[in-house]
Amino acid sequence: MAALVNFCVTTFLLFFCRISISRAMLRPHQLPLSDVHMLERHEAWMSRHGRVYKDAVEKIKRFEIYKNNVQKIEAFNAGPDRGYKLGVNAFADMTSEEIRASSTGYKRQTVNPKMEYSSEHKPFRYANVTSVPATMDWRIKGAVTHVKDQGDHCGSCWAFSAVGAVEGINQIKTGKLVSLSEQELMDCDRRGEDQGCNGGLMDKAFEFIVKNKGLKRESEYPYTASDSTTCKTKKATKGASAAKISGYEKVPENNEEALLVAVAQQPVSVALDSSSFDFIFYSSGVINGGCGTELDHGVVAVGYGRTRDGTKYWLVKNSWGENWGEKGYVRILRGVSDKRGMCGIAMDASYPTL
Repeated sequence: MAALVNFCVTTFLLFFCRISISRAMLRPHQLPLSDVHMLERHEAWMSRHGRVYKDAVEKIKRFEIYKNNVQKIEAFNAGPDRGYKLGVNAFADMTSEEIRASSTGYKRQTVNPKMEYSSEHKPFRYANVTSVPATMDWRIKGAVTHVKDQGDHCGSCWAFSAVGAVEGINQIKTGKLVSLSEQELMDCDRRGEDQGCNGGLMDKAFEFIVKNKGLKRESEYPYTASDSTTCKTKKATKGASAAKISGYEKVPENNEEALLVAVAQQPVSVALDSSSFDFIFYSSGVINGGCGTELDHGVVAVGYGRTRDGTKYWLVKNSWGENWGEKGYVRILRGVSDKRGMCGIAMDASYPTL
């Protein structure tokens, strides 16, 4: 059997070795031409994304997942025009369940324990705003840093979402765009829901930033996509924090109009349901379906607008790298009948204050 497995490894580019329950090997002449082509695509994809598997069995498993995902993506794109397209990205050899477990990390707070800082008594400060711009893009206004990547084995979206919102309000108030440290949040904020790569909550992150009197620059405390039980703020960095906030406030739940008013003023942390196939493999266009409202991922709403045909959308910055979506961004349908919003975008939103 060891010889058979080794044979599969050394000749993998020539044919695909299938292992059944009895670990029987598929002979080369049994390999469909479509699988030969798909195998070549998988090898090229592995090289492009630096993917290495521990052994032949794992490689075979991942190839099957890759093939199924690619076939679904291509079938979707070849079907009726839905207003958005899917693409073969860095998640192509993973299942939706694996991605949700390793590349999201939002933990919605189900109870309201006593908090060090509470926003509940704070009114929605933008409630009396009566008009907003027809479109908004905080990238153009210089309040959005580069697209970052939380990594595919760290559930740190909550830190990236909170940091993105703080970077935005800091630029709006000071005129300086500073890339802040997600890793400082992950290492130093270990209370309650906030547990590094094991997930967290944006509101709790804002509370920590207030207590911590700000965050360091990303360059001073760089991201490692890993957990540490040691807070290195004093040991590894010098000087004051690069940006501070005075508190945070909640956007009224299930209210896209309120969210619109908030995003017109500043980038806002929002939660989404990112577990659907369509969201994971989103490539371009405006997502108008194919996602639910089981919130699992923290992102940043950095604008809104309309397409040429009048379709209204939210502009959202993700933390899955620039090779995902529209150079790291996704546009999500705005103004839907469901008060929770498309993909649940209006269910849990908050913004830092300064």
